Order: sequence, then C-alpha cells, then structure tokens
Amino acid sequence: MVPPVIFWFRRDLRLADNPALLAALAAGEGRVAAAFVVDPHLAGGAGPVRTAYLRATLSALDDSLGGSLVVRRGDPAGELAQLARELGATRVVATEDFSPAGRLRDERVSRQLRAAGITVTFVDSPYVVRPGTIITRAGTPCRVFTPFRHAWERVAFTAPVEAPRDVAWLRAATRGVDELSAVRARARPAYFGEVGEGVPDFDRRVGEAGAHATLGEFLARAAHYDEDRDAPGLAGTSRLSAHLHFGTVHPRQVLAAVSGAAAGASAGVEVFRSEICWREFYADVLFHHPASTWRVLQPSLARLRVDRDARAVARFQAWARGETGYPLVDAGMRQLLAEGWMHNRVRMVTASFLVKHLHLDWRWGAKWFMWHLIDADVASNQHGWQWVAGTGTDAAPFHRIFNPTRQAQRFDPAGEYVRCHVPELTALGAPQCLQPGGGDGLLAPSGYVAPMIDIARERDEALARWRDARGVAATSGGDA
Repeated sequence: MVPPVIFWFRRDLRLADNPALLAALAAGEGRVAAAFVVDPHLAGGAGPVRTAYLRATLSALDDSLGGSLVVRRGDPAGELAQLARELGATRVVATEDFSPAGRLRDERVSRQLRAAGITVTFVDSPYVVRPGTIITRAGTPCRVFTPFRHAWERVAFTAPVEAPRDVAWLRAATRGVDELSAVRARARPAYFGEVGEGVPDFDRRVGEAGAHATLGEFLARAAHYDEDRDAPGLAGTSRLSAHLHFGTVHPRQVLAAVSGAAAGASAGVEVFRSEICWREFYADVLFHHPASTWRVLQPSLARLRVDRDARAVARFQAWARGETGYPLVDAGMRQLLAEGWMHNRVRMVTASFLVKHLHLDWRWGAKWFMWHLIDADVASNQHGWQWVAGTGTDAAPFHRIFNPTRQAQRFDPAGEYVRCHVPELTALGAPQCLQPGGGDGLLAPSGYVAPMIDIARERDEALARWRDARGVAATSGGDA
C-alpha cells in the first residue's frame, strides 16, 4: 500500500475543478488528508474582515469534507512535517502559488520538507493561464494589456473537472478554524489612525456553495454586463472577486458557465472575459516584476512629489472615513467600511482622488484597500492602483484624472448609489447632490460635509508635480 498523501489547501478552497486535489488522490490511491496551515506571517497582513471571511470559508470547506479538514497554525514547513510524521505520509501536493510572498514560502517549504524526506508537488494554477506562459515574439513578458489579451484568447483553455466523490478523508488532530483568531494582524500604519477597526457585515455567501450561488445569480444578468458594469447603483457586476481570490471557484468554471449560459450575448460575455483577463494580466506582471508590489513600474514617476506631513495624514483619514465632501468618493469609501467591498468603477474614482487631488502616495491607498477589502489580491490591487496613478504597466497617462462630479453624473445620474451609502443625502434629489459648485466642486447640502478641496485647483497642482517629475513642458490633459 502506498503511503498517504497530504493535500495542502491554500487559495483553492473548493473540491470541484481542483486538478491538484485529484493528483493528490491519485498519488495516495484515495488515502489523503486535507490540510490548511494558518501561516501567521502571511495571515498577519490581512485586516480583520478578510480574516473573518477566510474563517467562514474554511468552515464551509470543513463541512464539505465531513469535518475532516486538518487546521494547524505555525510555520508551514514545520506543521506539514509534523502532520506527515503523524500519518506516515511522504508527499505533499498543492496548487501552485504565484504571489511573491507565496513563491518564496513554497521554495523554502519544499527545500525543508525535501530534507526531511517529503516530496512537495505543485499542480495547476489559480488562473486560466499560468503566469509566465504568455510572452512576446521577442521572448519578453507582455508590458501592455491588449497583446496579452490577444495571446491569452489563443490559449486552449482546459475544461473544468468534477469534484471527487466518496472519498474517505484521513483524519488527524486539528485545532480548527479558530486558529485564525489567534493570529494578530501586523501593526496598522500610523496614518490609518482609528478609522475602520471593526469587522463589517460582509456577504455571507461563502465557500464553494456560496460561489456557485453567486455565479448563478450573475448568469441571469451576464448578457447586460457590458452595459451595467460601470453603474454602481445597479447589480451589474459578478461579485465573484472574493471567491476567485480564495479559490472557492476557479476562473475556468466561471468562463465556462458564462459562455454556456449567455452564448448569444457576445458583447456582455466578451467584456466579462476581458475583465477576467485583466486579473490574469496583472498576475503575469507581478510574476515577472515582484518588486512592483510596492515599487513603481514607470521609473520616470519615481520622483513624483507626494505629501506626507500632518495635513496629508488628516486628508487621508477624511478620505478613509468617506468625508471628503464629494458624494461618489464618500459613498465608495463608506461602502468599503460597511461591506469590505467596493464597486470597481468607484475604486478607480476614489483612488484617483487620493493620488491626484489629495497628492498622497498611491501605496497609502493600496495598503488601506489591502486591509479592508475581502477580495484584496496583491496583483490586482497593487497594479490597479498603479494604473490609476500612472506608474504601472499599460498605465493611463497621468493627466487623465477622474473628476468625481462628472463620474457621478455619468454613472450614477439618479444618485441611487450615493444616497445608499451617504445617509445625509437620503432625502435629497440627485440634482442637488451632484450640483457643481465653485471650482467644479460641489455645493454642500445642509447636513453634509463641505468639499475638502477645490478639485480644479488640485488637478492643476497634480499636473504641475507630474511635469516636475518628468521634466516636460506643460500639457493640457483632460478629466475623465
């Protein structure tokens, strides 16, 4: 009889379409222990809402395994080696991780377990196309999205595979998902202040069943995705980002389901496929440029002057609380605090406001989002911020600045989204909420905070700083 195998769950917290899990079952001839290791080093970087969501997701996974999920806390190499000794296992199988921290961890764990006589095998990927696969004709990584998308579409996607059935999972001593409660998040940056320390009321559709329920709801509206996705007051997005991040559904499954259910609605499906591809593009960029987690990809903007004084901290905290006086920005920031999620269009608007109207470092905002977003994914989050800041790959020109008033008028014209998240404006009609004031700002309705800045003046200041950093002549640019 072959020795048992340990399957190490990470960002693939599901049973269906999990090739690595099937590989573990084949290698162990059905004798597999399902394990999750709470790594304090990695888990410590998550805010309380993402930790709570992960805890609920692990509970759902444990239920689907009949209570057989083995949860340990500590260094993965040591915990897996100990579990292997308990079971007599000589092999660990896991899905490959492509984040910079995950890759370093896996190299170290593989080396240490190999020294203990335990083989580690990595199978499959959290992405449709493995990061590092797509290259240009010159053999270099793609630095622009469009050619990456064209190449990505030419890759032969594999079909999803079924979940294993009738598995008698091996049992071992487990300390349970409460181990997450013992992990202390690393110190919050001082500029966060006391804002948003609680756990919001996040979407409770967790786990694999929750992922497919969410996907099923999206299938009914996928045909209109191209028309509705930018309107934050509509249920136009998929809301699958957290499930994709934790792997309770694989993008293979999502694309197969959407293409099958809305085959005749090519516009909506094509735009949605493009959004999935953006996620894979950013993972590919981070794979090739791991330092871009916190370092700008456009060296010409490395010297862009940002504010860091006490006034800058006060501005950051007003932004974080959703008290800027610009309703669309405030609605987005309050949605983040209330739900641990924010509509993607509003993410761009709030990010642009922080970088180009408040003149703060994009990394401050990226850390805030990583702390508060349930779906916080290092590749998508960091490179989304770099796109807005004009410092990343495939970056928009710096002088393309999101005007929060015009964005609200265009994408939330009736004010449903704004009034949903800014109670002070509930009794007010959209025209008053969005009425331009001095300097293209807003007239402050009674009971609502006055605009903290004049966005026209701050836009000019942002462009002046950009010209200083680039050493270029004046350019007019334009608001988005």
